[in-house]
Amino acid sequence: MKKISYLYLLAFFITSCEDIVDVDLPQTESRLIVNAVFRVDITEEFVPVEVRVSETSSFFEQNEPTELSSAIIFYGIPLEDDPNLFEEVFSSSLAESQPGSGIYIPDPTFDRDQRIRTTSLEPGMVIQLIMEHNGNRYFARTTYTPTVPIDNLVQGNETLFDEDDKEVLVTFTDTPNEDNYYIFDFDFNEFLALDDQFIDGQEFQFSYFYDKNLEPGDEVEISILGADQQFYNYMDLLLEQTENTGGVFETPAATVRGNVFDITGIDNDSIFDNVERPENFPLGYFAVVQEFKESLVIE
Repeated sequence: MKKISYLYLLAFFITSCEDIVDVDLPQTESRLIVNAVFRVDITEEFVPVEVRVSETSSFFEQNEPTELSSAIIFYGIPLEDDPNLFEEVFSSSLAESQPGSGIYIPDPTFDRDQRIRTTSLEPGMVIQLIMEHNGNRYFARTTYTPTVPIDNLVQGNETLFDEDDKEVLVTFTDTPNEDNYYIFDFDFNEFLALDDQFIDGQEFQFSYFYDKNLEPGDEVEISILGADQQFYNYMDLLLEQTENTGGVFETPAATVRGNVFDITGIDNDSIFDNVERPENFPLGYFAVVQEFKESLVIE
């Protein structure tokens, strides 16, 4: 009986010490998140245009899709003497694919086909994205960036930190006499940003190690994406801050400034850098890049 009494006293002591602690979390104004990286496969007829928009939420809550008032893409070849003017401008009107999804695609109800053909793209083509959301106007500008294919993809035998690590060897050949940048997508939301500072014009092979529990027969899909210096810098910083925890294209975890700007009230379309608005910007990125991808079955 004494042992039972002691247990009751112990249980009472533990439960009586439980207090509810209220933590005041900082209240932050929500930001628009724009995820619009179009991966172009030139063997396909159309560019996979898909703009995903959502809003940041408070701590411990999931970011929710949001609705745009309008969204349109303009694209064309800039004039040599004035890059703000185009030889010929084309446009693509966007509409929400499903109500409440926050995913915008070429409007299928428009009176003409709004899809962008891959044959219309060429290096240096400028693409602009203009959106309206909650009374604000947003603008993003990028250029179509091609890339080189993966020459070879094989599984290696080395390990990095753990004997269960899986090594893949990626080989590609850099285009000579150009400043080239690459983003590698190793599946599972794992990415690598790479430039050609020390490999200009060379065939280059490097190792990438998966620390996931990959079993024989599992398949991984690896992509090489073209990138300009701005996109490379954005991804490099984002990867550094998220440490490859996943979802860098889905919901940026860190406040990294991309190339989408709030231009509400700005009447000069040559201003693209949030002049006098250093803290007023959405999250995310807009890019149109060529992609090559290969698959590898783990042995």
